[in-house]
Amino acid sequence: MANSTPEPSDDPRVEVRRSGRRRSTVTAYREGGRTVVLIPARFTRSQEQEWVQRMLDRLSAQERRRRPGDEELLTRALTLNERHLRGLATPASVTWVQNQNTRWGSCTPADRSIRLSTRLLGMPSWVLDYVLLHELAHLIQPGHGPDFWSLLDTYPRTERARGFLEGFSAARDLPVDDDPPGSTSDGETPADRAEHGDTETEEEVEVSETSRVS
Repeated sequence: MANSTPEPSDDPRVEVRRSGRRRSTVTAYREGGRTVVLIPARFTRSQEQEWVQRMLDRLSAQERRRRPGDEELLTRALTLNERHLRGLATPASVTWVQNQNTRWGSCTPADRSIRLSTRLLGMPSWVLDYVLLHELAHLIQPGHGPDFWSLLDTYPRTERARGFLEGFSAARDLPVDDDPPGSTSDGETPADRAEHGDTETEEEVEVSETSRVS
């Protein structure tokens, strides 16, 4: 019996867009429940199939690296505590939760437990580290006064991470753009916009191995 599994670019969950302006890069990102792959218009069918699969693999690998389990979260929190809080905020547990839609994280000083919203899954590691540190600091200072923020002074990306999260939250309230990231210009990418706090939830991978696309 013939294999009925569709080729990657025949899969309805994958949308391939060809661009005459694109020369030596292939870009892929998640958009809702599908993956969009942008390729040079001159690609042959076999090149399309090869690069779509390659990009799907790269996206999956990136997402796995950005989705640590609870044990990894605890290890990460312990490292951040020693590095930035002089070991004063040792947590007992750190877990993902799905019921935090208005907060990125929360903690209970009584049992030293920390909970992170699953909305953080897939975000840059420095943003996750900031949220972890924020909750660790609350194990020492319950409020958001000057003493609390002084605890985060040693983390160099505090303001950048706060801007990222504020921009992400604001973007949720904006109308959907008909031109998704990367589809109209090779200049600004979702990663570029993430630097300024304006990002979507997709991933993007740029490939410049020109010998493989010529």
